[in-house]
Amino acid sequence: MLRHDSIGQHNNVWKPVLQHRKGVTKHKLLTDKIISDIDDGILPAHTRMPTHRDLAHALGISVQTVSISYKEAERRGYLRGEVGRGTFVRSRVTERADSFMLDRDPSGSADLSIIRAVYTETHERSARELMQALAESDNSSFMRPCRPIAGLDAHRAAARSWLARLSVNTDPDRILITNGAAHGLFLAVASVVRPGEVVLTENLTDHGIIGLANVLGFTLRGLPTDHEGILPGAFETACAVGDVSALVIVPSLGNPTSHVMGAARRHAIADIARRHGVFVIEDEVYKPMLRDPLPSMPDLLPELGFFVTSFTKSVMTGLRIGYLVVPANYSIRVASILRVTGWSATNVVAEMASRWVLDGTADALIAVQRSEAEARQAIVSEVMGPFVAGSHPLSLCAWLSVPERWTEEGLVRVLARKGVAVTPSDPFIAGGERPVGGIRICLGGRLSHSALRSALETVRGAFEQLPPIFDVGSIA
Repeated sequence: MLRHDSIGQHNNVWKPVLQHRKGVTKHKLLTDKIISDIDDGILPAHTRMPTHRDLAHALGISVQTVSISYKEAERRGYLRGEVGRGTFVRSRVTERADSFMLDRDPSGSADLSIIRAVYTETHERSARELMQALAESDNSSFMRPCRPIAGLDAHRAAARSWLARLSVNTDPDRILITNGAAHGLFLAVASVVRPGEVVLTENLTDHGIIGLANVLGFTLRGLPTDHEGILPGAFETACAVGDVSALVIVPSLGNPTSHVMGAARRHAIADIARRHGVFVIEDEVYKPMLRDPLPSMPDLLPELGFFVTSFTKSVMTGLRIGYLVVPANYSIRVASILRVTGWSATNVVAEMASRWVLDGTADALIAVQRSEAEARQAIVSEVMGPFVAGSHPLSLCAWLSVPERWTEEGLVRVLARKGVAVTPSDPFIAGGERPVGGIRICLGGRLSHSALRSALETVRGAFEQLPPIFDVGSIA
């Protein structure tokens, strides 16, 4: 269960002094002060802010001015509004992600903090063979062209073949080659959402869309979920308000809870979106891991459905190329955004992906991923047992419930001192009511089964311990 010592108490002490500047509005002065006090640690993460009315009275300004400032600070990722509870200081996504998700394995540490595809000797050998084949072949067909922006014809043809296996049957002119799924997600959202508009997503979701909300300036709202993802009733209710532009979902092995949305749920979501004219953007980077076919939004919702996938989580982490499928009348618009954000995807990496798609190597490496995921999830189930709150045999992560006596941050600090890096819930929380939290552990990379087991035993041992009465690590 998620607990924070500061939650439940209003910060009635904080009364900022606004330094008036000529030509600067009061709400900008207040917004700047909120952000600077958060950055300086005066307002720690998870602090409950004063109510709009209390702060307005204390500063002698209007409630509307406070509301505008809180909204702007929330848009920029510094505050988080929770329905019926208030406004809280948010741990910044970029800072939290950087502090808990390690770019490299430090000496002696087990990094369970970031989702990566498993990397084995089979992957190493396949990559070497591919690079040798590229070196020995004529590369003019993919190294010289700089158009079309959406991708070379041969690469889009290979993409069409790959997408068909993911239940996406579409014409090549609706496919754009992207530099990974994150790039594709940016293009899709930027093409249909304007600053200030509302985008819905899971209440616990991939931090990429949370970061996009800060960058593109839209309002992100999290919806309640179950083991299949977003609840149709909650989606229907949110759409009925009339201010929703798009829904962004991770329906297959969703990060961080590993949920899988079944066919009936996908049909229900598509029907609701169609009735309300809401775009649905599927982030399907994990879908290649699934064995059984499931319908896609471009097929269920051709005029409103976007589909994003890539190879980084299923084939090889470094194969950073992706495919974006758009509604037919959005091809030109999305290509224009692609042009100004990178001109086009990197042709040489697209060529690598295309060769592996066509010669069967991608399928073979996915088979390795599935086998490894199943073996590693079995270890998680064996070691962590009752603490597993969300998992799937083919997922590269697991979601753990936190013992009642612990806080997430306390566990993260203790585990870090023991050489195990994990991720708390904060980077995954979308706007809206705060869901029950947890800790995510990731199972990919080059970690051996024995090293994974050892790391998980460390996690289990920490879970079963009583927390320190006074955590000196937080002030050291």
